[in-house]
This record gives sequence, structure tokens and C-alpha cells, in this order.
Amino acid sequence: MDLPARPDDALAQPTRARLFNLLDELRRPAGTEELAERLGLHPNGVRLHLERLRKAGLVVRERIRQARGRPRDMWMIAPDARPGGDPPSGYAQLGRWLARVISLGKTSLRRVEATGRDIGRELAPEGDCSAEEKMYAVLVSLGFQPRREAALDGGLTYRLCNCPYRDAVRASPEVVCTLHRGMTRGLLDGLAPRTTLAGFVPRDPAAAGCLVELRGGLAVEPLDQLSEPV
Repeated sequence: MDLPARPDDALAQPTRARLFNLLDELRRPAGTEELAERLGLHPNGVRLHLERLRKAGLVVRERIRQARGRPRDMWMIAPDARPGGDPPSGYAQLGRWLARVISLGKTSLRRVEATGRDIGRELAPEGDCSAEEKMYAVLVSLGFQPRREAALDGGLTYRLCNCPYRDAVRASPEVVCTLHRGMTRGLLDGLAPRTTLAGFVPRDPAAAGCLVELRGGLAVEPLDQLSEPV
């Protein structure tokens, strides 16, 4: 996710910017202690910075109940985060991926999708979260602002409320959307191979709303059992 910065932005503070970038790189929920350890900071200070980011609408917190002690706080980028006040974009990373396609001479749409699938496998994060939570977090970190929707047949649909590649899609919709479909398949390969990509429905990039329709695998987890941010 490309991160524009403004002086009045919560991300103008260096530690908060590092925390936001770290969550973006992890592409999954992470606990306060893990984030503090990775940055070499005290958890109490990190917690204060995370709360500032939460109040700015840039991250969300999920409280996980434990058998003993206080609930554990897990943090991830907010699905509707607008760093710098604008919808997130991903032009830099998209440029790298398209350069990878071109450098390998992969010009057919079939080869573009195959390359996207390789990229998706590389993007699949590790960690203790469920496959669905990881999938959702990756879509958030890429700037798609996903919204979960239960399908009538029991599957799961992600409605992508922002297109971070909107300008590139206008110029070359088939190539960019094919690359994205391949990345989605690759993410599923890495996170939940038994999940079927039942539908991939592109929409006007200006209005967004593309649909990623999943069946089986990670899609069988009921939405009412997913932890909610607070």
C-alpha cells in the first residue's frame, strides 16, 4: 500500500509510521508484544501509539479472550483506512509486478495470471491466525478495503470497496484484473488450498465493488464467529 503523508496525519510521527508499515508488511493481525519486539520498543509505548492510530481510523483492534488473564489485543490495518486522507493506492507494487511479467516475456493473459498466482503464493503470510483472517488481512494491506458478505449458498464473498490500481485498470483492464485474479488464486494456494475461487467479478475501478466469491475451505467459517474489531 502506498502511504501518502501529511503534516497533520497520525503517520507523521515516525514510530506510528513504522508500526503502520510493519502491519502492512506482515499482512496479518499481530499482537502488541510481537510488534514491540520487532521494533525493539516497550509494549506500553507501542500500545499508546497503536491507540492513536486506532483513533485516527488507521488500525483496528481485536480482543481475543484467553483462558487466563486479560484478553489479548490483536492489531491490523483498518479495512477502510485512508492514510494521508486519501483512498490507498498500490501503484509502486503494481509497477514491480507488471515489470516482472514483462521482464519474463509473459505477455499472454494466461501467463499473466500464472505470474500473478506465483506472486499470490509469495504474499501469503505465516502466523497463528486462521486462514480467513490472513486472507482478509492481506486484502486490507493491499488497499482493497474489503467487506465480508455471507453468500446465500453458505460461501463467503469479499466485496472490494476500493481499487488501489484504478488508474492502471483504466489503461489496461484485462491485464491488471487478470494479474489480480491470479494473485487471489495464489493466496488461496498458500492459505487454504481446498478453497475454491467460485467467482471473480471485476467492476468499474472508479466505483469499485469487485467481488471475490469463495466456496469451501476458509469460506465455511460462519461470519458470526469471526472476531469483531473494537
